[in-house]
Amino acid sequence: MESLIEKIRTHYNIDFRDEEKALLLKQNLPHEEVERRQCVIDLAVTEIGLGKTAVAAILLKDAGIDEVTKVMGEQVAVIVQGLRRVEDLYRVNTSLETENFRKLLLSLAEDVRVVLIIIAERAALMRRLNQEPDSEQRRAIAKETSFLYAPLAHRLGLYAIKTELEDLSLKFTEYETYKQIAHTLNETKRHRDAYIDAFITPLKKKLEDMGFRFSIKGRTKSIHSIYKKMLKQNVGVDHIYDLFAIRIILDSEPEKEKAECWQVYSVIADMYQPNPKRLRDWLTIPKSNGYESLHTTVLGPEQKWVEVQIRTRRMDEIAEKGVAAHWKYKGGKSEGGMDDFLKSVREMLESDEVETKEALQDFRLSFYDEEVFVFTPNGDLHKLPKGASVLDFAFAIHTGLGCRCVGGKIGGRNVPIKHVLHNGDQVEILTSPQQKPTQAWLGFVCTSKARNKIRQALKEKEYKDAADGREMLERRFKNWKVDYDEGQVSRLSKKLGYKAVSDLYQALAQGKEDILELRDKYVEMTDTTVTPAATVSASEFVQQPVQEVAKGNHDVLVIDRNLSRVDYRLAKCCNPIYGDKVFGFVSVTKGISIHREDCPNAAQMRERFPYRIIPARWSGKAVGQQYPITLRVVGNDDIGIVTNISSIINKESGVLLRTISIDSHDGLFEGHLTLLVDDLNQLEQIRKKIAAVRGVKSCMRQM
Repeated sequence: MESLIEKIRTHYNIDFRDEEKALLLKQNLPHEEVERRQCVIDLAVTEIGLGKTAVAAILLKDAGIDEVTKVMGEQVAVIVQGLRRVEDLYRVNTSLETENFRKLLLSLAEDVRVVLIIIAERAALMRRLNQEPDSEQRRAIAKETSFLYAPLAHRLGLYAIKTELEDLSLKFTEYETYKQIAHTLNETKRHRDAYIDAFITPLKKKLEDMGFRFSIKGRTKSIHSIYKKMLKQNVGVDHIYDLFAIRIILDSEPEKEKAECWQVYSVIADMYQPNPKRLRDWLTIPKSNGYESLHTTVLGPEQKWVEVQIRTRRMDEIAEKGVAAHWKYKGGKSEGGMDDFLKSVREMLESDEVETKEALQDFRLSFYDEEVFVFTPNGDLHKLPKGASVLDFAFAIHTGLGCRCVGGKIGGRNVPIKHVLHNGDQVEILTSPQQKPTQAWLGFVCTSKARNKIRQALKEKEYKDAADGREMLERRFKNWKVDYDEGQVSRLSKKLGYKAVSDLYQALAQGKEDILELRDKYVEMTDTTVTPAATVSASEFVQQPVQEVAKGNHDVLVIDRNLSRVDYRLAKCCNPIYGDKVFGFVSVTKGISIHREDCPNAAQMRERFPYRIIPARWSGKAVGQQYPITLRVVGNDDIGIVTNISSIINKESGVLLRTISIDSHDGLFEGHLTLLVDDLNQLEQIRKKIAAVRGVKSCMRQM
């Protein structure tokens, strides 16, 4: 460690105070780890441009936070905590396609230097990836680098590192293609160099004659860039002709930068025919990551199109080192565009309503987007990804404006919300208080903020519709004097093809289900005069030639197992079991159905068909017969509670669990358990045991 501290002092001119050195030397790191951190520091300082604070954080990643804060200060401690959180996430799960992705990026968003250091760590890892013996592990690391870290480096303006990460990722994921492109570039190098020299020589002389101080060079395009062109154009590498670009870097005074860049452009346009469709002006309005440059494509010797990039020394350093270079030129002030970027990361990821995979895809896609620049009616500038719509613009200004947006006005002309914006558009947003987000909106927005807010609004609408639909159904059933049973409604929703009862409630609230038809289906399902019991057959029950005189001198049906001349069934609407107080109801064609005295249909049957009612009772003991019953259990949404309930049922002698269905919402679960029990006494025992489970709020028998 001592030799590393000395190297940092001599090579990077970063010195530590005695107290700081003492803390650094306390880190008893293995030799291999010291070498690894040395590689990361070298990359972070020389290629990204980080300074003492970042170097200290890299060296002290394993030190105590209190001690780091005391000796090194709050900034170093914050970065150390961020790096440690990232390391902990990888220790738990090496895959980022999990909820860890959300936590990772939230950690990164605290201090941009955390992002820059982990990019340096990833670049150092990729440079020595061929030392990894496991080919599958190499491939997994390369895929993750291509998927997340290269786009992240691009978004932060680290173009040199981004290019290297992409090329190395391609090498370990598509080796044959990588080797083919590299071989072609090597074979054509002599011809390419000769062409670049032919293009540069007259241009260089002209600029020197005009008194410009500059450097000019040809730059071969990256292997990954050529690979993407091959995929896009669906051709082989032999058919890709624009394999290089010319870069002119001016030594200009700060106040003359833009003027001299445009003067050089004028010289090039005089010498070679420019393609006006390929002019890219990032001088007037830089990219949000700080990138400034002027790009043009001209027709060079041999009638070949050549890309020319014009920038100053300051712009080139920012282009290579990204956001880190802004501290050098802005006196340590934060870059506004990067603050906006990190803010958007937090806004998108802090919402629990967004699925992690959706967030991952939205976030990744936003890395590479080109930008369009549009204005409000007051002239305020907004940067949006290329392809952004009027609706994206509305959400960029304010969430409420986006949710109420019905269209826009550009140049005095009304345009729809999905109208794609172009550079320089001045957009006025039109709103309506009746407007609400719809699922279709997700099809034509491209910013992560708009997608996130639309999804949130749709979720809130779903919850509201479900609550409204349930309230409507309960109220109408009460008016119709139909007993409302949530278990029956849940079963009816499944019968109608809904995944959850909440979907049925939403359909009611949205008018997709006719409530009168739903009532008829509900009554039909619970009308046991035409519905046989699920498990009890008529042959199981017989009638004894025993008559008992009850009040009113009616015959009493005694339910036993020893007669076979009477056809009767247990009603499905109330599922009577041995021990329940019951009565019989004579139907026209289906024999006698046995109902509980508290059956929800009892009052209606007694009122409309009193002459069909037969008193009944159970006889003997409940031997050899089990009855299906349903328990409705409500409790805290915790899989451990459900496991405990299942365990209790399994341990209970003579009780069988036939089915279990679980729905969860608002932090609670609602379960419906169908059990086979011997009698009412056994049912009450198991019900009380379930109700006593910690976290269970209620356990009630369903009709």
